[in-house]
Amino acid sequence: MKSKIDRLFLAAILTVGLGSRLPGQVAADQKPRITSPRNPYGVTSVSAVDFRNSGRIRSLLRDGRLYLSLADAIALALENNLDIELQRLTPSVAETDLLRAEGGGLLRGVPLSLRQLPAGVGGPASPLVTTLGGSAPLTQLPGTLTDLAAITEQETSLSVQGPTPLSNGPPVPHFDPSLVSQFNWSHQEEPQLSPQSSGTNNLINNGVLGSLGIQRGFSTGATLNLGYSRLRQNTNSTQTNLSPYTLGSLGLTVVQPFLQGFGPGVNRRFIRMARNNQHISDSVFREQLIRTVADIIRLYWDLVSLSEDVKVKQTAVSLAQKLYEDNKAQVETGTLPPLELKRAQAEVSRTQEDLTNAQSLLLEQELILKNVLTRDAAVDPELARARITPLDQIQVPQRDDLPADADLIAQAMQNRPDLGSARLQIANSEISLRGSKNALLPEVDLVGSYQSNSLSGQVNRLQSAGVPNADPSWLGGFGTNLSQLFNGRYPNYSVGLQLSIPLGNRVARADLARDQVQLRQTEVRLHQLENQIKLEVQTALVALQRARSAYAAAVQTRQLQEEALAAEQERYAVGASTSFFVIQYARDLTQARSTEVATAGAYAKALAALDRAIGATLQNNHISVDDAYRGEVAHPPSALPAPQEGTRSSE
Repeated sequence: MKSKIDRLFLAAILTVGLGSRLPGQVAADQKPRITSPRNPYGVTSVSAVDFRNSGRIRSLLRDGRLYLSLADAIALALENNLDIELQRLTPSVAETDLLRAEGGGLLRGVPLSLRQLPAGVGGPASPLVTTLGGSAPLTQLPGTLTDLAAITEQETSLSVQGPTPLSNGPPVPHFDPSLVSQFNWSHQEEPQLSPQSSGTNNLINNGVLGSLGIQRGFSTGATLNLGYSRLRQNTNSTQTNLSPYTLGSLGLTVVQPFLQGFGPGVNRRFIRMARNNQHISDSVFREQLIRTVADIIRLYWDLVSLSEDVKVKQTAVSLAQKLYEDNKAQVETGTLPPLELKRAQAEVSRTQEDLTNAQSLLLEQELILKNVLTRDAAVDPELARARITPLDQIQVPQRDDLPADADLIAQAMQNRPDLGSARLQIANSEISLRGSKNALLPEVDLVGSYQSNSLSGQVNRLQSAGVPNADPSWLGGFGTNLSQLFNGRYPNYSVGLQLSIPLGNRVARADLARDQVQLRQTEVRLHQLENQIKLEVQTALVALQRARSAYAAAVQTRQLQEEALAAEQERYAVGASTSFFVIQYARDLTQARSTEVATAGAYAKALAALDRAIGATLQNNHISVDDAYRGEVAHPPSALPAPQEGTRSSE
């Protein structure tokens, strides 16, 4: 019996001391890469963020212009946008939580907040289209919160779990072994009321106590404590047969829960949740990527629309200037009253004001776009001064070849990262709920202990006559002491049960009830999100259809207005009309051209919104998530257009 116990004792020493693992534990090669197992006490180094712009942007600069295609704008965002850079660190946060859970710690959670790029000046309620009377909207100074919305990012959250976390449930044992040690030297002098017991009036003891122990927890809920202690004592007592002498003990205690805290399902729940959090962090990054790219597309097409609208306003100035020159010649020859010249001159001033407003809006949009495509546009003076020249134009196809509405909704339900994140959050809530249920159970623990004792030393030279001689097997040093320990000559062992039954159990009951309610609330939020996604897909389809119809009507209106102006100019040339009517027709044509530009931009943005709603933004824009994680886009920048001598882009 004794030899069997000794073999078990040695096996426990190897298990605790060498760190062998029970089934279900994580192997060393599966641990996070953020720290090295060779140096568990080293400080983890996190690289500083590089706030320099990527080299791609320099290749797109020439002669004070930043030539930008949509693909280049997206690539610059993947390399430089700080919202993406912020989320690029989120998987590392999740990795630290997994490392913490594998050691037996509680989770700290992963961030679920996202950033939305500014609306820009060409977003909803866009000022592109002038009123029928020809007056252009005034440029607003960003002095109120409403005005600042055009240049301010908004923050949202992907959390469906609510503000209150679930209860922690029963504590998890620490899976990392802990080494506990103590060393103590002592000197004691005690006056003796009965000198016969010690043989002296002043008992003096000098002792050195040392202990070394290892503690470790396992997935079953078991905790093992292995400890060795050694006390070397020197005394002036004449009634002891050994001095100095050494007392040794080597003990093992095992505590295994049978109800509360039992089993890997409860004790590894935080590890499973941490692994889910890794997938959640990846979903958060993908969702941030989708939103940022969709916003870049929107801002880029708004820039294209604003640029086209500047050209429309320049054409209006040219028409007004030509009318003014024609009227001036006729007034000088006396064939036209001076009032007509004043009317034409006023129209020139009005169209120039419209052009100035359009150019200001374009400049504001360029500043917003440069801010979201760079890490710091103001650091590079050349980049700060550069004007953006968009290389892509909006193309509205003859028809939209789209799948059925149900297929698009099904695609959204499969591809949307925010929906995947919500489902994983519910999975984590269900895992946590198992711990809450387990906390209802009583504590019934099996406690087993085994301790081997030893005694060794030298014959006390102060020993009085009549004191029995020491056992010869005690005489010796450290080797004798260890031999007794491992031979189990003086063993103590026990097996027992510890029982703790909370009679009211109100805390655990309340925690479980609340966690169940919060889980149901999370399920409601998930269903709300699913309904919201369906609504986003349906409204995006309606918006796309409406944008196409509006664009077709705008094109027809612009064509008719061009014909009407040409006819009125012919009538004016033969004296059958006046400057007033020519000016009105010119204003209507400018309005129609601006409307065509605005509806084309609305169509392009509606198509991008549909891609975002169904989760196809990355796929349809050929974006590699691996490139986004690295912050380096593989494809080269677009080729710059050949310089044209004698031409100058409008400012």
